[in-house]
Amino acid sequence: MNYQAPFWLPGGNLQTIWSALYARRFEGEAPQFRRERWTAPDGDFIDVDWLQGPPGSTLLVLFHGLEGNSSSQYAQAFAAYAQAQGLSFAMPHFRGCSGELNHGPRAYHSGDFEEIDWILKRFADSHTGRVLAAGISMGGNALMRWASEMGDTAKQTVRAVASICSPLDLGASGQAIGQGFNRLVYTRMFLNTMKPKALAKLKQHPGLFDADKLMAARDLYEFDNVFTAPLHGFKNTEDYWARASAKPYMQGIRLPALVLNARNDPFVPVQSLPTAQEVSQHVTFWQPQGGGHVGFPQGMPPGDVMTMPQQVVQWLMAA
Repeated sequence: MNYQAPFWLPGGNLQTIWSALYARRFEGEAPQFRRERWTAPDGDFIDVDWLQGPPGSTLLVLFHGLEGNSSSQYAQAFAAYAQAQGLSFAMPHFRGCSGELNHGPRAYHSGDFEEIDWILKRFADSHTGRVLAAGISMGGNALMRWASEMGDTAKQTVRAVASICSPLDLGASGQAIGQGFNRLVYTRMFLNTMKPKALAKLKQHPGLFDADKLMAARDLYEFDNVFTAPLHGFKNTEDYWARASAKPYMQGIRLPALVLNARNDPFVPVQSLPTAQEVSQHVTFWQPQGGGHVGFPQGMPPGDVMTMPQQVVQWLMAA
């Protein structure tokens, strides 16, 4: 990736936080999404936000990050660029992230490749043009986990995939976000929305987990131990993080795959990033020195976050 951080935003934390809160996401008006509700194979639902391009246009599917949605800065930047290029764009919301709680006794998790599979296959079955897929942070890990799991059959569904600032080693990233400044700022931000959703899930399904233990959780490790891991078939946090991480499986990827990680990402320790020896020959790495976590701000204040989506989409289109 051709990226250099602006001089007035030094360091991964500033590049992360400023980009999420203040940087411009698009030129002109905000994307106007059309929402569809899809029934999942288990009878639950997800909501998909659309920007429809011309007939036969390429479709870009974007999977959001932890607690993200179509209002997230990266979603709007990708959507606006896709629309400007004459592409169709779709963002499927993981369960519980579209503004309405899902019905079943589950939510979503970082290795949810079965969910990715039925979503992408439905897009491929219903869309006449090419399908490309990208995932942000947690969504990118799940997407790469899917690509690894599907092997040679993945390219029957999508043309190419990209992960952006994804914690491909969940253990390393979970440890990083649970310490110091990360724990004080990012962990607190995530738990402020995750805990109320979990308690609402408990009201739907009494006895699903221990509410007192959930409220006592002070980091994602403890939250995952009480909620995410047991609800999705994992023994505990260690089992979840080990089995859901994409990194150990990436030798199985058989379609063009871009892996973009800033080397100063506060959530993703640089030593945890996969090496060329740990992935298949179909994987391309972009590892710029700066950018933060899904930041990559550009220009003078307030700056914008449009460069990264442009470069990622251009790579996907050329793959």
